[in-house]
Amino acid sequence: MRDATPDHHRPPGAVAFPRVRRRGQGELEAQVLAALRTAAEPVTAGWVQQQLEGDLAYTTVMTILSRLHAKKAVSRSRTGRSYHWLAASDAAGLAALRMRRVLDTHADRDAVLASFVSALLPQDEELLRALLDSAADGSGA
Repeated sequence: MRDATPDHHRPPGAVAFPRVRRRGQGELEAQVLAALRTAAEPVTAGWVQQQLEGDLAYTTVMTILSRLHAKKAVSRSRTGRSYHWLAASDAAGLAALRMRRVLDTHADRDAVLASFVSALLPQDEELLRALLDSAADGSGA
């Protein structure tokens, strides 16, 4: 936990805890995905835990892996009593999943898309047009 209390406002004898940087939303998921993408084959949650910086609890890693599995960003296969995990998506794919989920949660899908497109930078708009043209031609991205 952070202690933002300046020393001159701290009661005498109070202990100051070191500041701990909290990860941003989605940062841990991205780190787990990055670790999985370095694996040559499906790996255990314990392996993922060892690859990540910091002292993350095994249960935290399992929670993140389970959330990624629900988002279809990772796949898993049962091996004995445990799962082995494999990245099914990269960071861009995970971001795309998040964007689709946000779009799916709004009743006025047209308004959300229109607002998104109207806020694009010109180079992003050009890229989006090219991607849509490519998809319409059937040539993919």
